[in-house]
Amino acid sequence: MFRRIRTLTLAALALTAAAIAPTRAETVGEVGVDWLGNDIKIDAVRDPKVSGVTCHVTYFDRSVIDRLKNGNWFEDPSNNSIACRQTGPIAIGDIELSNEGEEVFRSGLSLIWKHLLVTRIYDKANDTLIYLAHSRQVTDGSAKMSISTVPLFGQSVTWENGRPD
Repeated sequence: MFRRIRTLTLAALALTAAAIAPTRAETVGEVGVDWLGNDIKIDAVRDPKVSGVTCHVTYFDRSVIDRLKNGNWFEDPSNNSIACRQTGPIAIGDIELSNEGEEVFRSGLSLIWKHLLVTRIYDKANDTLIYLAHSRQVTDGSAKMSISTVPLFGQSVTWENGRPD
């Protein structure tokens, strides 16, 4: 009996840890752009609440040599791009339906102050998932952004909580 309770408790803890763990990106490409070691990286990001959708995000990865050469250790360009596609059957969990959407992915672009974010917004009127890639900084925001959409019209979509009205 005690073993069964312990096993169930461990299973519940593992599920909780998986639910609160941040979405991880898998680097699937890296293109060198100069002799200083600067690269363009391509990451695959799976939406944790929408199975069957994968986003590919690109970003500029500054090298240590470039940082030392230019004397601006903490600066990173905010240039990024995103493309999201259906990569399997779509099943939508408990997603945020407000106009502000929901953060799907976050990655640090500088040592402290800048993050690359991917935010998902559901466009109910057009039955479309919108994915916005943008950067967030502590002091100055950036107007550089990129979007990608995954239309749900005509697709066989499973909604965990039923299709929104």
